[in-house]
Amino acid sequence: MSFLIPNPRLILPARRLALPSSRSTSPRQLLHGAATASATLSSPPSNTVASGVPSSEILSIRDSLLSRRRTASDIAGEYLDRLHMVEPQIRSFLHVSESAMKEAEEVDRMVAAGRELPLLAGVLVGVKDNICTVDMPSTGGSKILKGYRPAFDATAVRRLREAGAIVVGKTNLDEFGMGSSTEGSGFQVTANPWDLSRVPGGSSGGSAAAVSARQCVVSLGSDTGGSVRQPASFCGVVGMKPTYGRVSRFGLMAYASSLDVIGCFGSSIADVAILLNVISGHDRLDSTSSKRDVPDFANELVSLNNLDSKPLKGLKVGLIRETIGEGVDAGVVSAVQAAASHLEHLGCVLNEISLPSFSLGLPAYYILASSEASSNLSRYDGVRYGNQVGNGELSSIYGHSRANGFGDEVKMRILMGTYALSAGYYDAYYKRAQQVRTLIQKCFRDAMNDNDILISPAAPSAAYKIGEKTNNPLAMYAGDIMTVNVNLAGLPALVVPCGFVDGGPAGLPVGLQIIAAAFCEDTLLRVGHIFEQTLQNCRSVPPLYGAN
Repeated sequence: MSFLIPNPRLILPARRLALPSSRSTSPRQLLHGAATASATLSSPPSNTVASGVPSSEILSIRDSLLSRRRTASDIAGEYLDRLHMVEPQIRSFLHVSESAMKEAEEVDRMVAAGRELPLLAGVLVGVKDNICTVDMPSTGGSKILKGYRPAFDATAVRRLREAGAIVVGKTNLDEFGMGSSTEGSGFQVTANPWDLSRVPGGSSGGSAAAVSARQCVVSLGSDTGGSVRQPASFCGVVGMKPTYGRVSRFGLMAYASSLDVIGCFGSSIADVAILLNVISGHDRLDSTSSKRDVPDFANELVSLNNLDSKPLKGLKVGLIRETIGEGVDAGVVSAVQAAASHLEHLGCVLNEISLPSFSLGLPAYYILASSEASSNLSRYDGVRYGNQVGNGELSSIYGHSRANGFGDEVKMRILMGTYALSAGYYDAYYKRAQQVRTLIQKCFRDAMNDNDILISPAAPSAAYKIGEKTNNPLAMYAGDIMTVNVNLAGLPALVVPCGFVDGGPAGLPVGLQIIAAAFCEDTLLRVGHIFEQTLQNCRSVPPLYGAN
């Protein structure tokens, strides 16, 4: 049942995790009962192919704490040492917590006292810097918010802390989430751990790079048009964009409010499932958050030992024809087609389908997102929010503060959005884009009536060179073609590593995007988990990590 991906690279030592398939098991019981091998964080990755499959770092940490083989202080110390060791090369963090070790020591005191450990005790989590944290700066990657410290935690962060997680730091991003390479940060450019001369993707490039380089266990990002999924593909990690409304947006700095979603990064499907369980659910502070019950995502995952020969028998999979044609790199197409063949091998019924509205998504997205941004970012004026520049007349303060605080990309999108909303152009641009959005939603609804999941590449290419597209914004925007339609439709999507293309010192990872109907994250995670377990050599780590 195993399937060999092309060009296998560095593989971590095998660590097997038996995840119960019983739906009656609670997450806490699941974690207390998890049996993992004793491989530690300090174990160097082998340069040879191993037979292991991706396993849960979260459950491994928890098992180590409960068995008292290791302390939370030791685990946190190793992650922090690695973070500081590679940070000068990766530059994934804008701020690193000063209290992480103290929080780890508190976990050790809980263990010593025999107290029940919270779900994420001792787990170091990176948080994208457009998600508010009360104890660290939250800048949105913009100089206009340099030094800003919110008076509250975002709901997703609060839920992480309540589950025992240690927020290790704030990760870099394109300013206010507007970008696809993290080159648009107001502070620094993040590098891809697979090749330091290449971008990690964006806008959540810092969160993806931090997980890829093992600077933290898991991380939070935000996804407005692909900002979790594209970096996950570029950095060779798992990335989840939930259904719009599944996770509260309270405390997320608004870019495009009808599209923004907080998502998750991890090195395995199991870790992403556990993280998503923690942050999901209704929040009275966000009127757009759903009141639907949150499934136990972790208990949807079946261990490799319990799989039959065709674990996905009968699952209908639609390969989106428009995503494997002109404009998509041949190596990416090959990797995705190989992944599709593997799904067939697992019992899926594969069909190539067409989404006629697919090409309309990109222009509609940029009109709608820019229009919403022009409204949302009006609050950053040096008076209500943001660093004030100049004095005198109020209009002068507004102008100087925004001119000095915003970067070029943000200014351009504000201008585009204001133009699209202006009198005489509203019907031609904004209204028409909303009509296209409705058409896209209908196309996806029709496709999901005939298929259980849809698949495509997560990006038309692997990671490209830093600076390669900075002077060609249209080429940069075109890279979002695979992902923006999902945001316009409000659907959940998962990206899982599926292969490599040539490039860099050890190849460049490629991600498979899996799309499901609204609020069917459990289906995505179940399929993704089986896919990653049965795809041999998919447990890849970047050479940067292997060198340290």
